[in-house]
Amino acid sequence: MGVRCPDCVRELRAEQQTMLRETRASNGAPRTAIGRRARQWLAQPAPVTIAIAVVTAAVGVLQILPGDLAESLLFYTPFSLAEPWRFVTYALVHAGVLHFVFNMLVLWMVGPPIEERIGRLPFLAAYLVSVAGAAVAVAWFTPAAGVVGASGGIYALFGMTIGMQRMVGRVNRSLLIIVGINLVITFLFASISWPAHVGGLLIGLALGFGIGFADKRSKVRTSTSSWLVIGATALVLAALFAARVATLL
Repeated sequence: MGVRCPDCVRELRAEQQTMLRETRASNGAPRTAIGRRARQWLAQPAPVTIAIAVVTAAVGVLQILPGDLAESLLFYTPFSLAEPWRFVTYALVHAGVLHFVFNMLVLWMVGPPIEERIGRLPFLAAYLVSVAGAAVAVAWFTPAAGVVGASGGIYALFGMTIGMQRMVGRVNRSLLIIVGINLVITFLFASISWPAHVGGLLIGLALGFGIGFADKRSKVRTSTSSWLVIGATALVLAALFAARVATLL
């Protein structure tokens, strides 16, 4: 065995680590520890659905702390132009534990199949567009109301599931019953924002039927058709909000 100086050993180790990183990069592997952890996270089933639930739960915990976090994040039409983040952040705060638990339970039930079908990033975009679209519905029908909760996005996921199921066959009857019961409950309590629920459902139906139709026409399922439908829906919703603002000025 030869004798190696400490500096030589360190240099050799550094060269080996550099070669290993370059080999991983050439094979598409992440170069950093953060990148590897992100790859592991994305490799698990429904990572976006889990991330939405985790972030929403974290915000729910923060609501317990002193201060009025909900006041800063809720959607309120008069504040929406100056504080556009409210179009999304209102879905992170809830009116109570049961409100949060129900929304997250439904998210876990219907989110993963949609995410698996259309892809992670399109699923995230569809959810965010749906949440913002439900806020647009609130701006049209109850502009003086402050709204919290992910229900608009959850109803949109219901709608997407119905639309995509219908485009490939029959819709699950139990799903229709669940949606029907919840719609009845929506109109029984004045504290529930019916525009957010109904608006979210209609947006979800548009997304679900649109994506299902595009997939059926192309015969090859790709994320491109999903992006086109999501983008078109977002443009329509932006135009509707602009029209609403024009009527209020």
